[in-house]
Amino acid sequence: MILAVLFANSEGNILIERFHGVPPEERLHWRSFLVKLGAENLKGAKSEELLVASHKSVSIVYTMIGDVCLYIVGKDEYDELALSEVIFAVTSAVKDVCAKPPTERLFLDKYGRICLCLDEIVWQGLLENTEKDRVRRLIRLKPPVEP
Repeated sequence: MILAVLFANSEGNILIERFHGVPPEERLHWRSFLVKLGAENLKGAKSEELLVASHKSVSIVYTMIGDVCLYIVGKDEYDELALSEVIFAVTSAVKDVCAKPPTERLFLDKYGRICLCLDEIVWQGLLENTEKDRVRRLIRLKPPVEP
């Protein structure tokens, strides 16, 4: 299961978060842990360079997209390899919506469309869609066309 998808700015403020199967009392712990992890390790990292960690028997894959940090937490079948597929789909969708690697301002300007993309890619803790064209069609709220 994909437990969490979080976007944060470089100062550690959460821009978007999606938790699945994480009790509300544990969410603050995860927010602060992930932001601290990013603050320690993302300084000087290249854009879209994937970093991997593990904590409490879960896997974490995280990266920078432009000025925005992205963290994805998974457990069980969502190991580092599966999470790298998820993070690739999410980064691809964000760059597509923003038309380039986003600044924090551009990311917030496109907030609604990014949320729609995120909901189409990860649904209730499972990877739903990875095809960029399909996600693009779905966020237009039009029915998908089968090839």
